[in-house]
Amino acid sequence: MIRIPVEQWCIAVERSDAEATRRRLGEQGLLDRRLRPRPEGSRVLLPVLEPIQGTIRCAFEAFPERPELPRHELVGGIAIMQEVDRAGAERLLSSRPSLHTVLFPESAVGGKFRTRRFTVLAGVPTTRTQVVEYGLRFNVDLARAYFSARLSTERQRILSLMEDGERVLDMFAGVGPFAITLAQRARVVFAADVNPAAVRLMIENIALNRAGNIVPMLADASRLDRIDLAPFDRIVMNLPLAAARFLPVAFNLCRDGGQIHLYALQEREGEYLPQIRLLTAGDVRERRVRSHSPGRWHAVYDICVEKR
Repeated sequence: MIRIPVEQWCIAVERSDAEATRRRLGEQGLLDRRLRPRPEGSRVLLPVLEPIQGTIRCAFEAFPERPELPRHELVGGIAIMQEVDRAGAERLLSSRPSLHTVLFPESAVGGKFRTRRFTVLAGVPTTRTQVVEYGLRFNVDLARAYFSARLSTERQRILSLMEDGERVLDMFAGVGPFAITLAQRARVVFAADVNPAAVRLMIENIALNRAGNIVPMLADASRLDRIDLAPFDRIVMNLPLAAARFLPVAFNLCRDGGQIHLYALQEREGEYLPQIRLLTAGDVRERRVRSHSPGRWHAVYDICVEKR
């Protein structure tokens, strides 16, 4: 069968950076998954769906057509579908040997514990699975504790910014993916969450990954600065819908010159910059993490704390 080349926008990256960049573009919804990345000398050309900084037009070979599958998100051995389609769920289950369950979310993520309800469309009737991420393993229960597989590259980015021996605080730790990832370089990580089910799963995951330098805490983030804790070098605030209101607590807990990583869902660039500037004149870098919905995206603000 003769395949006709398809012209598309692309970015050129070094081979050593290709996998991480491909993953990041996928998380941001920019990677054109219909087309096969193209090696070219020491670089790899990655096809993208729209022109972004540094893009050029190139010809690509399309992947062979596959049976059409319903839209879904993968979390370990669970697929989460966008609509109730039991026949599609069965097709999806049979198409991927690693899947054991297909779910449909009955509600959005919400409530004090950041949970949502699911209907089982196909497979094993469970909301529990295990996620493998850069050699780490996380036990997850999607109905009892929040988890986002789409932030795996972001966790690696924060790890790459760290120096060995840092004191780290994860204010909204969930089942522990940030805490356990960053523990690879930290001296100690304090990992707090208000959800008891999330903390129980985090303790499982700490043992699973033999991370002996993590202190799990069942705690309300708004009260963490009332505990007698030594200042932290780095603080992670991954609560996109509400983290900004906890910024004063984070600044109280961070040392002068330390770093805070604030994750926020926003509709315009710099939306949370005025709140940040009330607390520090230090360097602030904003970057888009991934698309969320039309006109809204997850952003991260890397904040250098400069005590006034």
